[in-house]
Amino acid sequence: MVEIELEDVAGRVLIDHAREAAKNAHAPYSRFAVGAAVLLEDGTIIPGTNFENASYGLSLCAETVALAAANVAGRLKEVVAIGIVGGTIARSGIEGDTPIYPCGRCRQVLNEAADMGRRDIIIYCASADGAVMRRHMLSELLPFAFGPGDLGVDTAS
Repeated sequence: MVEIELEDVAGRVLIDHAREAAKNAHAPYSRFAVGAAVLLEDGTIIPGTNFENASYGLSLCAETVALAAANVAGRLKEVVAIGIVGGTIARSGIEGDTPIYPCGRCRQVLNEAADMGRRDIIIYCASADGAVMRRHMLSELLPFAFGPGDLGVDTAS
C-alpha cells in the first residue's frame, strides 16, 4: 500500500483549480496564461487568473487576484496554501513543462497574508499540464522578507 501525503492531495487539488482558472486568463499580449488557487483554513478554494492590460504596468498576476478575492471576503489571514500553474496559450490549451513560480511582487503580497495569519504559506508550483509539481514554503522563496513588522505594524489583530 502506498501512503499519500495529505499535503500532496491538497496540492494536487489546488493545481487542478489553478489549471481551470488559467483557462480564463486575459493574456492577449504575453500569450502566457497563469492560474492560481488559494486554500483557506476551512478548505475553501479561491481561484485567480492573470489579467493583462495594454498598459503593461496595470496588469495583475493570478496570485494577486486570488489573494485580493480572499481579502474582499475578509479572509486574507486564513490563507494556508496557494497553487500556481502557467504556460503558453496554444490552440490545444495551455502548454509548458516547467513549473512556474510567483514573481517577487506576488511573493511580497503572499508575505503580507502570511504575516496576518502568523503562518508560513505553502506554495505549490506546477507545469501547465500539472505533471510536474513542486512544494515550497514561502520563507524558502522569500527569505529575509520585508513585512509589516518592519514598519512596527501588527497585522494579525
